[in-house]
Amino acid sequence: MFGSMKNGASAYAKVGIETGVIAANPHKLIVMLFEGVQIALNQAAQHMQSGHIAEKGKAISKAISIIDNGLRASLDKSTGGEIAINLDSLYEYMSNRLLLANLNNDAAVLQEVQTLLHDIKGAWESIVPKQQEAAAPTAQAAQIASSYESLAPNLPRLMKA
Repeated sequence: MFGSMKNGASAYAKVGIETGVIAANPHKLIVMLFEGVQIALNQAAQHMQSGHIAEKGKAISKAISIIDNGLRASLDKSTGGEIAINLDSLYEYMSNRLLLANLNNDAAVLQEVQTLLHDIKGAWESIVPKQQEAAAPTAQAAQIASSYESLAPNLPRLMKA
């Protein structure tokens, strides 16, 4: 009558992801793409181990799609120069390796791509966008100021204690 609990949880998770995407800055969106690929590859590895061939293929296809239509598509080769060109080649390599992993049922190749993605994601996360970097001290200063304002009337009494 009301649907299954799984459908409700799935819908709730979908809303959470959509809200995260809407609220995210471009830097965070790339991090979310990396996380999506990692989740898909973890699922593929589980399906590979369990012998669920169709599900493995879907998970690997999803990972390839995120790499090609998300990570590769977001590269700006005119602005990014050599780094963007190298990343494009690396993403293409990963997609090709995932196709082979799917065809040959090769968990080692899945792990190879996961390691590459993990390293790139770590490097990406270490880059703080200038907007966030500039906003952090301002937000911290505002918090300190508001704390001071709430304490200011009580300072004489607090200093005596």
